[in-house]
Amino acid sequence: MSALPPHPARLFDDFKIGDSIVSAPGSLSEAEIMEFGRKYDPQPFHVDKDAAKKSIFGGIIASGFQTIGFSFRLIWDAGMKNVANLGGHGVDEVRWLKPVFPGEALIVTATIEDLIPSKSKPDRGTAKVRYVTRNQDGEEVFSMLAMQILRRRTKA
Repeated sequence: MSALPPHPARLFDDFKIGDSIVSAPGSLSEAEIMEFGRKYDPQPFHVDKDAAKKSIFGGIIASGFQTIGFSFRLIWDAGMKNVANLGGHGVDEVRWLKPVFPGEALIVTATIEDLIPSKSKPDRGTAKVRYVTRNQDGEEVFSMLAMQILRRRTKA
């Protein structure tokens, strides 16, 4: 039996429950929020400053869908890009807990909650990953539980 060559990415087998990746802070500008809103979520509190001021939020806020994408980008840059991710097969428990305002410093933590080896495909397993995004005050603004398919180490 020969040893497998090193793989450039962390595999399913390299994780344990409780492992986390933490992002650097990132923020969305008002222009970025409004541009995304115009394209994908044109509710007044995403695209119209005057209407947003009169809304329950008191100003322009990011779309929840933009918050999902931005959070994933932050965690990707923090190290998720170094994971042998084969895709996903679902997201549960999506929660937008507080509005995200322009310029807020967001930090994302991705934590492994469960690791489930595939019974039918030994080259992969599912990692249940909890994503939590907090603002500069440490307040949780978004969370979700993603089921990500990760490549496993296979024997040669």
